[in-house]
Amino acid sequence: MGSKVNPRSFRTVTTYQLPSRWFASREIFAKNLRVDIGIRKLIQKKFRDGGVARIDIERALGEVKIIVHTSKPGVVIGRGGSLIEELKQEVKKKFFGSEKIKININIQEISDPDTTAELIYQGIRDQIEQRIPFRRAIKRSLENVMRGGALGCKIQISGRLNGADIARRETVSKGRLPLQKLRANIDYSRGVAQTVYGVIGIKVWVYKGDVFSEEDMQEQKPKPAKAPLRQKRSHLQTGGQKLILRKKADVEKEAVKKIEPAPIEKETK
Repeated sequence: MGSKVNPRSFRTVTTYQLPSRWFASREIFAKNLRVDIGIRKLIQKKFRDGGVARIDIERALGEVKIIVHTSKPGVVIGRGGSLIEELKQEVKKKFFGSEKIKININIQEISDPDTTAELIYQGIRDQIEQRIPFRRAIKRSLENVMRGGALGCKIQISGRLNGADIARRETVSKGRLPLQKLRANIDYSRGVAQTVYGVIGIKVWVYKGDVFSEEDMQEQKPKPAKAPLRQKRSHLQTGGQKLILRKKADVEKEAVKKIEPAPIEKETK
């Protein structure tokens, strides 16, 4: 029996960085972890349509820094930063109360939303909840991922698909997906879509290529660039003269004629 491992936790040491970055003693570790989970649930619920892909939390002495990675920064920030200030007050009141803690919220825009697994899942979830056929939704998402530059993608959906009485599982994939390689940069996300027939589970894997260290990059020798097979006519330098293309055999014949000495005429008496 093969065991299924979460691709992100499997690559914590190599390509995946934990979203919570802080150190705490044994007495307050569970409390801080519970607060982090609550903050993430609050932001994801508040900005469900804001394209929030990742929420990082960093802690220091008397300070909590929340970094929100989103594909729609304008929706999260609001007009004049009003939504950010409202979120700060809500987090302060709900999780910290009267504690003297400074809360900073930074918004970072995602450069590649088409190859981010969390955003792909959110797009499929919204389409299924709007009663769009699931096959059309997952195939369209798969095409967008491959068009965005990913090397491979796999989308799995399970449940009472299209309202069927018997639950089943459908999977579509394209390209490579080396789950056994620690060097492979694989983004993973999962979630559910709430429908009239019940809950539909969605899983997304995206393979973005291999991650090499600096030593590996130095060991690899760069490949020599190939010379162009044929020079384009627009790149030829003619010096302003008219360009006349001739056959190679005609040019060689003309060169031979120039080399041959002219015949010597005999003097007539």
